[in-house]
Amino acid sequence: MRPYETMIVFDTAVDAQAIQIALDRALETVRTSGGNPGSIDRWGKRPLAYEINKRKEGYYVLVEFSGESTTVDELDRILTLSDEVLRFKILRRQERPKSRRAPASA
Repeated sequence: MRPYETMIVFDTAVDAQAIQIALDRALETVRTSGGNPGSIDRWGKRPLAYEINKRKEGYYVLVEFSGESTTVDELDRILTLSDEVLRFKILRRQERPKSRRAPASA
């Protein structure tokens, strides 16, 4: 499994409960597609760089997860269909290199 992260920007016009339900649906999609959800970082309401659907601010959530390409495809499909989501971006994270020991000096 590969590490991924997704930034989801939710519409602030919907209530907090609808945002939580949409986020739970996305996490459940990751689980049922064979992935493992990681940390969830809620950034809260922030101004958008440009207007999206006549909105000037969004509710940002950063989700880290690991999974296969099928997990990413299914998450992409679910987020695209979600009315609460203004924008999202899924990125593959760099895998952390295994630590190497420094050569012993003679």
